Amino acid sequence: MFESAELGHAIDDKTYKKKAPVLRSSLLDAQYTLLEKKAFPVIVLVNGVDGAGKGETVNLLNEWMDPRHVRTTAFGSPTEDEAARPHMWRYWMALPPKGRIGVLFGSWYTYPIIERVTGSLSRAELDQDIEELVRFERMLAAEGALLVKFWFHLSKKAQKKRLEELESSKKTRWRVTKQDWKNFEKYDQFRDVSERVLRLTDRENAPWHVVEGGDANYRSLTVATILRDSIHKRLSGGKAATPRPAPRVAPVDNLHILRSLKFEERLSKEKFVGLLEKEQRRLNGLSRHPKFAKRSVVLVFEGGDAAGKGGAIRRVTGALDARQYHVIPIAAPTEEERAQPYLWRFWRHMPRRGGFTIFDRSWYGRVLVERVEKFAPEEDWMRAYSEINDFEEQLSEHGIVVVKYWLAVTKEEQLRRFKDREKTKFKRFKITAEDWRNRDKWDAYEEAACDMIDRTSTDISRWNLIESDDKHLARINVLRRLSEALERALDV
Repeated sequence: MFESAELGHAIDDKTYKKKAPVLRSSLLDAQYTLLEKKAFPVIVLVNGVDGAGKGETVNLLNEWMDPRHVRTTAFGSPTEDEAARPHMWRYWMALPPKGRIGVLFGSWYTYPIIERVTGSLSRAELDQDIEELVRFERMLAAEGALLVKFWFHLSKKAQKKRLEELESSKKTRWRVTKQDWKNFEKYDQFRDVSERVLRLTDRENAPWHVVEGGDANYRSLTVATILRDSIHKRLSGGKAATPRPAPRVAPVDNLHILRSLKFEERLSKEKFVGLLEKEQRRLNGLSRHPKFAKRSVVLVFEGGDAAGKGGAIRRVTGALDARQYHVIPIAAPTEEERAQPYLWRFWRHMPRRGGFTIFDRSWYGRVLVERVEKFAPEEDWMRAYSEINDFEEQLSEHGIVVVKYWLAVTKEEQLRRFKDREKTKFKRFKITAEDWRNRDKWDAYEEAACDMIDRTSTDISRWNLIESDDKHLARINVLRRLSEALERALDV
């Protein structure tokens, strides 16, 4: 991919001064139209060879556009806050909302390339990382984002010359580090690995633009032109390339698993009180175990209306230090959340090591309520199964213990609880007209839940199905399953 970038493209100053003002004006117009329509975000990736003009080009883009609506994020070594969360968290937090432009200076490609060159990654591990990035970018494109990926290239001879020029001037000497020269010594390895990565990630929904970095005039006009034209093309009706939606299929095991649950078992209040104290003490001890300082927990509570999610969550938090957890209730997305890819609103709440994040409803809303109520097109909720599995796998790889509960209640018990809520003044806020409407769609929600459990119960994060007609028993089972998961993770 680098051959055409080694042809020595150059633009003289006279031509540059003639073209630059016109291009700058049209790029700014494209930015303001994008801002006005708020139809999609623009994600600009800036990667490439040291000394190839990446920094100068990023500065130029901020100068030529309105910097109030451009968010530039430079990625170096992870900060303490970033290192305490999953690897991709910091990139998710840098994504621009619809209508804005985000410039990612050094992106999710940097470390896989460096680690392969230095031998920290095998070729097979690199290929696995590449496939994960391809799926990530496919998801961003399917969510409507415009990805414009630039790779700034220099030949080996040109890079050496550029580094020497920068180092020879007092004004620019600071920009050349010992690491830059160490990287130069491995130029051939970097070129081979980079070219492989670019070839495998050059997709229709996220193509690479390789730009020769030797001539400042050429690279400035080239990058600005590509960015402007990419925005104009999308604004004029060009759509992001998205994969063909997965076909609609029956549940994986062809069974309605929720219908096989047994609801006969009961637990007396007296036994419940004793078991509750025992299980909360067990969980509290695990949360203070020295090994837990390197782990964290994400709890997902899903289930039918009036299934007892709130009561179960309170019994979990009752065993924990209040500084250790956050409970995130999920309702309809806010305007800020609608401007981002679907999973962004959940990524933002990922816990630091040693913490718990408890979701009262979760990312599974896309394959439940959004599917049943037709808030999301079928192709969106169908692709969500694999995106969710990828998401949870990334959490697990970071050391997060993902524990998912489906609290199941029978139709008869739900009706009893609905009527009880209507009669009790301090419970009336818990019952709404929407709850009754959802009950009318019981079969559709049950089918969606069965599909969800089939397709997202993986070796990494299996669903815990909790029979909840008896609230006492359900709460004890929730605590037990959580402690068991932590004991396995901590090997205690």
